[in-house]
Amino acid sequence: MDVYEAVTSRRAVRAFTGRQVPREVLDRVLSAAAWAPSASNLQPWHVYVLTGPPLDALKKRAGERLAEADPWDEPEYAQYPPRLKSPYRERRSGFGEQRYGALGIPPGDIEARQRAASANWDCFGAPAALFCYIDRDLGPAQWSDVGMYLQTVMLLLRAEGLHSCTQMAWAKFHRSVAEAVSPPDDLLLFCGMSIGFEDVSVDHPRTGRAPLCETVAFVDGRIPGRSPYQ
Repeated sequence: MDVYEAVTSRRAVRAFTGRQVPREVLDRVLSAAAWAPSASNLQPWHVYVLTGPPLDALKKRAGERLAEADPWDEPEYAQYPPRLKSPYRERRSGFGEQRYGALGIPPGDIEARQRAASANWDCFGAPAALFCYIDRDLGPAQWSDVGMYLQTVMLLLRAEGLHSCTQMAWAKFHRSVAEAVSPPDDLLLFCGMSIGFEDVSVDHPRTGRAPLCETVAFVDGRIPGRSPYQ
């Protein structure tokens, strides 16, 4: 698989088979992902990988918390600005309409949306999960480095025939994750990532992307904001 195919075939998969991911594959992916760029080579990511009984126990605990209507843990970072402005507000809304519409959930049915969202804490059936932490003392540039690392992991997983889904949702149960992986107190959970083989019997439409002219401006003497490929 070439790089372009890995990039364009990567997507957030929300249905996995129970087929196990070989440990040597995870070792190979994470060893290569260590070469992801980071400013001054800080390498600010701290990763825990759960499989087998430890992951099953975490899923069970998360399921129990949901069943008991246990409140989410206190947030340790803001996942979105309190007032999301345009065009980001419309993109987020469009994503929700597409995702829940594909599940037959009508707009405004908050309870049904919550039931669908609960699949996050089962890792959508995936047999492997990665939990990515960052040191609490680091800043926005290092959070950006963590994002580049996670993207590198996801592309390498595609090269291995695997799929993934990054999940900030796990930050809502960060205490339960901490019970499973025992991170140092100076680390903060950014996200989880479900990893496995896609269940191709489940059809979910792929989320689209904004046209190039909305996100890229070529400064080359042509008409401003106009892509030469249009």
